[in-house]
Amino acid sequence: MNSQTQSNTDPDIFFRPLQLGALELRNRLIMAPMTRSRASDDGVPGELTATYYSQRGGAGLILSEGVFPSPMGKGYVRTPGICTDEQVAAWKKVTDAVHAAGSAIFCQIMHCGRISHPTLLPGGATPVAPSAVRPTGQTWTNDGMVDFVTPRALETDEIEVVISEYADAASWALGAGFDGVELHAASGYLPEQFLCSSTNQRSDEYGGSIANRVRFPLEALDALIDVVGADRVGIKLVPEMGFNDLFDDTPRDTYSYLVEQVDRRKPAYLHIVGAGSEVDYPDLFRSLFSGTCLVGGGLTAESGASLLTSARADAVVYGQLFLANPDLPERFRRGAALNEPDNSTFYTPGPDGYIDYPALDGIQA
Repeated sequence: MNSQTQSNTDPDIFFRPLQLGALELRNRLIMAPMTRSRASDDGVPGELTATYYSQRGGAGLILSEGVFPSPMGKGYVRTPGICTDEQVAAWKKVTDAVHAAGSAIFCQIMHCGRISHPTLLPGGATPVAPSAVRPTGQTWTNDGMVDFVTPRALETDEIEVVISEYADAASWALGAGFDGVELHAASGYLPEQFLCSSTNQRSDEYGGSIANRVRFPLEALDALIDVVGADRVGIKLVPEMGFNDLFDDTPRDTYSYLVEQVDRRKPAYLHIVGAGSEVDYPDLFRSLFSGTCLVGGGLTAESGASLLTSARADAVVYGQLFLANPDLPERFRRGAALNEPDNSTFYTPGPDGYIDYPALDGIQA
């Protein structure tokens, strides 16, 4: 694992406390949600998961990897859930370890919708989606990469059941000791499938107009808020990312309307990732959202500090840098060199590339 040298930047900007909804964070460095595929086939986090997250307990806030709210929400092999007693018991070990390390942790709730495969779902079920639009591409299964299938469009009365699963997942998350929950409404998963015109071809109250397409993500957000309170709920958006084969015909209008509606609910934060669009969505959303904004997307120490200094973000989110540097806050504080992430071990089982990245001075975190 080679190291890279940081640019010179004033580290103090990262270490100002931040009031994030109900929580006071000790710093403004947020660990991004990252799929790591170390859970069992039953969606139970593995024995090493508590070590992995607690190693990164220097973060002001840790956002968990995407966690499915129901068995039909699973989209990839070895991803964890939050819908059984066994899963909750395993996550409780994780949250206890993170709290002992001095950090807070939110559970990112991720229903993959059509980005799944029958081999991953109960009884070989067909993945569900707003409309029967087959995505191009493949997903990870026990048999390796397999092509996506055409999903089954949810009936209108089934949508209420899916929304209730979000609420149940939030309740399970509280029982597991999480400090809050984040709605994953990005990356081409179910909430964004409803949001975007390419994947939502419905003619009922959940399709057609922007107001109708926004209905599902807002109802999912409301379900989480009803269980844990707005001050312990966040939402992640990545407009125009294009991941998992979806797009919207009028993204600026669609996402602006969504953020305006989210702002009315006063959640703990809005998590934004810039995706290379011509529209500067972090700046646009900053003007539309009156609460706390977390911004991420390939940031360096220098670019993260610039976002904070210019007040374009209240906190900054790091993914691969946290993956490869369990003690990233201390490295930023000292201006120390950074480990390079090994992408060949991002999704492989076992400790390699998971809990073995060295901390400063060669000591494992």
